[in-house]
Amino acid sequence: EVISFSEVDYEGVRLLHDDPVVVTLMVELFTMKRILIDSGSSADIMYKHAFDQLRIPVEQFKPVKTPLVGFAGEIVHPLGFVYLSVVAGTAPRQTQVQMT
Repeated sequence: EVISFSEVDYEGVRLLHDDPVVVTLMVELFTMKRILIDSGSSADIMYKHAFDQLRIPVEQFKPVKTPLVGFAGEIVHPLGFVYLSVVAGTAPRQTQVQMT
């Protein structure tokens, strides 16, 4: 489905720019704000603190053997992965997907 922006969304934005896209989504029935959309990334990353607030214990994570390169170039070993229900949009234009 097409994602579009109205004139209201451009208030305070100076064009031409390369600002990151930041959205708010429902993740496991909790509103999660300031989600950075990075179309160049090959992984969807959440910090452990976010899982703690979502009350998802580490025991539910499935193992991952492949390390990731962190934002500062360091090697990061993920705790694992988990499937999450994510809702984007508001009714009647809303979609729900399972994300890893």
